[in-house]
Amino acid sequence: MAPRKTTKTVKPATTPCPPCNGTGEVSRPVRVGRKHWLVGQQTGMCLNCFGAGEIPADD
Repeated sequence: MAPRKTTKTVKPATTPCPPCNGTGEVSRPVRVGRKHWLVGQQTGMCLNCFGAGEIPADD
């Protein structure tokens, strides 16, 4: 009997997104008033990777 051939699926290589460091979220400072006082940070979705945290490898 011939040996069984196995096929493995290869996942495409991905790299972590540089702006969000692979988390999918980025923080921006929140400023208020005429003097633009810094009162905190607001977290939002990373627009570079659209919240996935990974950048697909180039083909």
